[in-house]
Amino acid sequence: MMIITAVLMISTTISLTLVVLSTLIGKTILISREKLTPFECGFDPSKKARTPFSLRFFMITILFLIFDVELVLMLPLGLLMEHSNPFLILCAGMVLIHLICLGLLHEWNQGALAWAT
Repeated sequence: MMIITAVLMISTTISLTLVVLSTLIGKTILISREKLTPFECGFDPSKKARTPFSLRFFMITILFLIFDVELVLMLPLGLLMEHSNPFLILCAGMVLIHLICLGLLHEWNQGALAWAT
C-alpha cells in the first residue's frame, strides 16, 4: 500500500511541477475574440452561423452512414464461422452483400451519387 501511495505522490508532484513550469516559462498567448470563437466544419466563424450547405453533400453523408452500418453488420460473420454452420453464415453474408450492391445501384440510378449536376 505504501508503494502505491508513494508512486501516486511522485506522479502528482511531477505533473504539478510540469504544469507550473509550463505556465511560468511558456509564451503568453494573445487572447482575441476571433481565437475564442469555436471553429466547426471549416465554416468561417466570422460569418453568420446558419450558412446554407449543399443538400447533395448531406445526401452523400447519409448514404455513407447507411452503407457503413451495413458493413458493420458483416464484420462478425467471420467470427461466427467456427461456432455456427458455415453455409448459413455464407448465405447471410451473400444476402448482405447483395443488399449493399442493390442499394448502391438504386442510388446510382436515382442520381444521388452524381455530384456535379
